[in-house]
Amino acid sequence: MVVAKKVVYEESRQKRLEENKKRMEQLNLNKLAQALHTPKSSPMKKVKPKVPKQPLDLSSVRRSSRVADKPPPNYKEVGVEPLGLPRRSYQRRDLLNRVYASDEHRQYAIERADQLQSSLDQDIPNFIKPMLQSHVTGGFWLGLPQKFCKTHLPSRDETIILVDEVGEEHPTKYLAQKSGLSGGWRGFAIDHELVDGDALVFQLVSPTTFKVYIIRVNETGDGES
Repeated sequence: MVVAKKVVYEESRQKRLEENKKRMEQLNLNKLAQALHTPKSSPMKKVKPKVPKQPLDLSSVRRSSRVADKPPPNYKEVGVEPLGLPRRSYQRRDLLNRVYASDEHRQYAIERADQLQSSLDQDIPNFIKPMLQSHVTGGFWLGLPQKFCKTHLPSRDETIILVDEVGEEHPTKYLAQKSGLSGGWRGFAIDHELVDGDALVFQLVSPTTFKVYIIRVNETGDGES
């Protein structure tokens, strides 16, 4: 009974396959399916052969008539010229070998400066400034008495000339807000070999000029070391 049903099913299935095949042939579906599954060959791109580059012939390059007869420049021989005027240089003081004046010697230098100050014309403003290490080494900044600055010196930054005992002039930069001498003071201190304990007498001989007297801490009253 089961075998008979299978035979009937196979016969009907085979019959449907044959009918479907006939329909596909009528509609040309077989050829269409083959065309869809057949890959199309894409055309190959033509590649141009590479032409090797020829080295540049420098001899064929046209040179200007102005430099044609001149030899090629040698840049290694060209030196660099310094810009501007050379600045005056000073050797830096050896900060490790500072020598500090004793209180006794420092006081003695101030007393001698007082004697010198008393011998000056009292109508000309003056003051005494004892030297510290910060004045003669390291920062080289000289602060001036604020009361003196407000009374006698300009209210704005100005160039102030320091004239030493032999008449040589030294320009310095006066900073009004800080009441002191900045640029130029370092050169004055080094040129005159100022040390800790020296006492200087500043005499304002003109609105922007000081006459400076130096009392050496390492000298006796007779001027001997």
